[in-house]
Amino acid sequence: MKFMKLGSKPDAFLADGKSIRYISAELATDIAICVGEVKFYLHKFPLLSKSYRMQKLVQKAHEENSDEINLVDFPGGPKAFEICAKFCYGMTVTLNAYDVVAARCAAEYLEMTEDVDRGNLIFKIEVFLNSSIFRSWKDSIIVLQTTRSLLPWSNDLKIVGRCIDSIASKTSIDPTNVHWSYTHNRKLASADRIVEEGIKFQERMESVPKDWWIEDLCELDIDLFKRVIVTVKSKGRMDASVIGEALRTYAVRWLPDSVDALVSDANQFRNKSLLETLIALLPSEVNSGSCSFLLKLLKMATLVATDGLVREQLVKRVSLMLHEASVMDLLIPCRAPQSTKYDVELVKCLLKQYLSHGNYGRDYGIKNNEVGNGMILLEHDSLINVGKLVDGYLMEIAHDPNLPLSSFIELSQSIPDSARLIHDTLYRSIDIYLKEHPSLTKSERKRICGLMDVKKLTMEASIHAAQNERLPLRVVVQVLYFEQVRGAQGLNSTQRDTSCSTTNTDEESEKMTMESCRKLEKQMSHMKIDNGEAKKNRKLAKKSSRNSQSGAQLLPSRSRRIFDKLWPIGKGHGEHKSSETSGSSQSPTSVVPADTKSSASSMRRRRHSIS
Repeated sequence: MKFMKLGSKPDAFLADGKSIRYISAELATDIAICVGEVKFYLHKFPLLSKSYRMQKLVQKAHEENSDEINLVDFPGGPKAFEICAKFCYGMTVTLNAYDVVAARCAAEYLEMTEDVDRGNLIFKIEVFLNSSIFRSWKDSIIVLQTTRSLLPWSNDLKIVGRCIDSIASKTSIDPTNVHWSYTHNRKLASADRIVEEGIKFQERMESVPKDWWIEDLCELDIDLFKRVIVTVKSKGRMDASVIGEALRTYAVRWLPDSVDALVSDANQFRNKSLLETLIALLPSEVNSGSCSFLLKLLKMATLVATDGLVREQLVKRVSLMLHEASVMDLLIPCRAPQSTKYDVELVKCLLKQYLSHGNYGRDYGIKNNEVGNGMILLEHDSLINVGKLVDGYLMEIAHDPNLPLSSFIELSQSIPDSARLIHDTLYRSIDIYLKEHPSLTKSERKRICGLMDVKKLTMEASIHAAQNERLPLRVVVQVLYFEQVRGAQGLNSTQRDTSCSTTNTDEESEKMTMESCRKLEKQMSHMKIDNGEAKKNRKLAKKSSRNSQSGAQLLPSRSRRIFDKLWPIGKGHGEHKSSETSGSSQSPTSVVPADTKSSASSMRRRRHSIS
């Protein structure tokens, strides 16, 4: 830390309690000066020789026959006045970054200019500020912090502006030349300890990063921090990502972690003001802050009810980076009077904004779209990430008993089909919602289950769905059907690989399989399953050792009965199965009798051996 020493005489100021200060000298004091609650007993001559204002005040007191002067609203208080008084007496005074601003403001108040005496206090302090303080990173920050208690004097004297300009200029210098920051000094101290322990300094000392200055500035109050960041941005030499990191670090430093502390009556106004300032400082570049940080700002802005325009600005920024978000980032609590646990409407708004940046095609959905001054390229991979994000979010909010079915369905349908390659997570979300909302009607269960495509379920999800008592029977039938088709296709593929028959025989087998699937699908579309009748169906036939792979894995109670109805036709996809065995498991209520009979006879006519 830099310092300046003034005067050479011994310090002769003495104290009598907390409110009396006087000079120990042979001559009796002839004037009393009141500064705040402290009264100084001094001599007129030293003061008049340095201060033009004291000359005027003493003259006025003499005209009023008074030997006491009251200095109202003296900047810096009694301590700053004592520094000026000691300078007038020529006593030793040492100034540093902590008291130099107070001394400068006090000297300005007392008009200690060069017109009164050469080498006066104002001149000496200005030399110290320009030659030492403003050239030092650490001292500039300390001085800037002290200016807050000395407003408006420090602002009028341009000390605040000069400090800010000095700090902002230093943030953009080559990081390899940095050796003065608090953070970097701590690293140096750690490196010195490493050297003492016998490890080479060069091997452990890291290079100084571009954001070396951030932690130091986070000690400033928000108004001063804002002015520094604005000045840094105006110079145009700092990356937007570094400025974004500075804002994130400041938010972590000063904003509370808990929701209760954030919205408490005592701090809500402060937190709201701080949030609005940080959001206003965000650079316009898209890469200036992570999506997670922006969503945290949006979450806090929602909780403290910031201005609607501020939230709208954040929503637009977040929507450009939504594919980088996580499910936890989207779990934004609702404010009263909303009854749901999380703000689903806000997430819908984010998705709508995200999708508005491009027109998605049937398969890939890649589109260039101009937003602001930049071009946004929405790639298919990003859309897939958003699809996974939405499905993961649905899993979380499905636990909320107050979540309306309409909100769940609208959110699920808010992304295009191309965003979901697999429907496993969507199925789990639906299952959770059905479990948490047992009072849903049959029609409502049908609506929510209609969101998923059973053809896009993996084997594991299909097995679970086939055993799921919460799903409508028709959905279970669809799962069984498509798993049977999948198994049949896999079996035929194996047969083609091992078959030595001609190409014509393979083609005929393939046509037969496709025809059987189409017939079965037609029968499925006309099926009407009655729970009462299903319970009266006979027991399952013994499992054949050569059953279809997928059909053999889907075993549960109700699903087995349904699968048993489909098995006669499914057997046509296998090899060397007799028509009698196939026909024996047929149920009269499973399909239309005429269709079943014709299908079975057709299968017998087409059955052939592959050698």
